[in-house]
Amino acid sequence: MNNKSNKFKKPIVIAEVGCNHKGDIEIAKKFIEIASNFCGLEYVKFQKRDPKSLLTKDEYNLPHPNPENSYGNTYGKHREYLEFNIDQHKMLLDFCNQKNMKYSASVWDMISAKEICALNPPFLKIGSATNLDFPILQYICNNFKGKIHLSLGMTDKKEEKEIVNFFEKMNKNKDLILYACTSAYPVDAADVCLMEVKRLVKEYRDNDKVYDIGFSGHHKGIAFDVAAYTLGANYIERHFTLDRTWKGTDHAASLEPDGIRRLNRNLT
Repeated sequence: MNNKSNKFKKPIVIAEVGCNHKGDIEIAKKFIEIASNFCGLEYVKFQKRDPKSLLTKDEYNLPHPNPENSYGNTYGKHREYLEFNIDQHKMLLDFCNQKNMKYSASVWDMISAKEICALNPPFLKIGSATNLDFPILQYICNNFKGKIHLSLGMTDKKEEKEIVNFFEKMNKNKDLILYACTSAYPVDAADVCLMEVKRLVKEYRDNDKVYDIGFSGHHKGIAFDVAAYTLGANYIERHFTLDRTWKGTDHAASLEPDGIRRLNRNLT
């Protein structure tokens, strides 16, 4: 699909719940309801990890680097506490369908990639930490029919080209949406690197190498997201919380419901 004429098509705003649900399925459902009913969104995204395969034994048994935000006495136990099993993710997908929402999840390891692919959501996400794990990328290319969203945080231009070339080789580049992203939580204004959006549009979308370009922001406020859209990002992803004071590391870099609502209003 040629997106040159679609630079200013209606953007898609994705509420990234991640693990801000605090490991509670009812809170996760509340996120979906609020994103739909109050914020006016159609897209919500969670995360799926298998901590025991993702972490080494030493990493699993280390204390959380910020103990006040930990839900367990080791980092591994913390991650386990926040993790939903695949049956719970299926419940969230079904609940999204009931609310006319589109469910997705970021996958962090091969087990999670296989489980989420089997749910066949409209799209899935490959986060910055996983974007060079080519066995996972290959499995997704071979077994997933939906759109593949991929963040380029922590990635240099050589690695970026390697990723795109891989998707071209797998004949899945036309299902690929690349996200400009700075991997910091929260991101200082000086490090947002907005012009990366324009560069990615010119290098990859305008040349029909990928389906589209997005922007994944961890900054404060919503002005940078609108600017990213004017530069050509048609997908805007922001971390979403119901309360920025909640226990956990991502809440401080997230938007509360009224912030997401205003962002969606301003963009659409």
